[in-house]
Amino acid sequence: MRASRILQAVEAHAEGEPGRVITGGMPLLRGSSVFEKMQDMAANHDEIRLSMLREPRGNPGLCGNAIVPPCHPEADAGFIIFEQTEYPPMSGSNTICVVTVLLETGIVPMTEPVTELTLEAPAGLIRVKAECRDGKVTRVAFRNVPAFAVHLDAQVEVAGLGTVTVDVAWGGMFFVLAGAETLGVALDADNGAEIVRVSEAIRHAAAEQLPVVHPDNPGISGPTITNLWGAPEAEGTHGRGAVTLSTGPFDPKRPQDASGILDRSPCGTGTCAKMAVLHARGLLGLGRDYVNAGPLGTTFTGRIVEETLVGPYQAIVPTLSGQGWIYGLSQYTLDPSDPFPAGYTVGDMW
Repeated sequence: MRASRILQAVEAHAEGEPGRVITGGMPLLRGSSVFEKMQDMAANHDEIRLSMLREPRGNPGLCGNAIVPPCHPEADAGFIIFEQTEYPPMSGSNTICVVTVLLETGIVPMTEPVTELTLEAPAGLIRVKAECRDGKVTRVAFRNVPAFAVHLDAQVEVAGLGTVTVDVAWGGMFFVLAGAETLGVALDADNGAEIVRVSEAIRHAAAEQLPVVHPDNPGISGPTITNLWGAPEAEGTHGRGAVTLSTGPFDPKRPQDASGILDRSPCGTGTCAKMAVLHARGLLGLGRDYVNAGPLGTTFTGRIVEETLVGPYQAIVPTLSGQGWIYGLSQYTLDPSDPFPAGYTVGDMW
């Protein structure tokens, strides 16, 4: 066997959302922060993202993470998140996958019953408390970056849908949020194709008509992701949602051909963005849990622990918790004669 690259990875999921974690074989990334290392990876090593997430090594629903040395002196480890069309600054489900992998593989020592650690994400420092028992991470809770609403009840003109009322909020990524009931969209997992079609049309319209930039980091813009939300159904939950990640370009002349994939989990950053919107409307206060259900019925629990300011925006500091599971260990190689070094997509499922 010949190999021009060998990557070691741990396969994990957080409440259903797969998050492959690369633990070895990454090139040396340049930068004085993990955000700058993410930019270096995007500019000079993007073939790693493509080869890990596209076929034959990946699939449309897969997310990825690369463990990297941290730059901040308080961080125990750094990680770069990568998805089908972007490098998100932060992700809740991927954070949970990364923490589970770091502790259960011994990269970071586990202390029972609670391990405290700090991760450096591209969005900043993430403080983590992981509940552990018998060598297993049973719950991951982390203090997210501040979340805030930028637009409330804004109207956008959407191809195929007309005028749609939306919110735009930051929860670690910039989300455009819309009520599923007013759109006539059921949030059942079996309705994924319709959710994706509507969500991608809304995202495209919001990106054009309501562009936003993070006040603390002009390198972060959006909205790049859609959150359709609805009323709670299961006992003990406070809401439910369906978050769509783009998997390809959107053609406004053919909105029916939208390319995207449902987040299988309740989406951690999406939950935080929703909490910021609720807080801005006076509907969610300090210290109250917000249990959000995803398409599979799994949940993340959020809580507002502090109020703050981010630039001109009233913001919240949320915590989020959920569980992750390791389901495989992998080693990926690249044969230098492989005609598809960056993988490929096929129109039947992408």
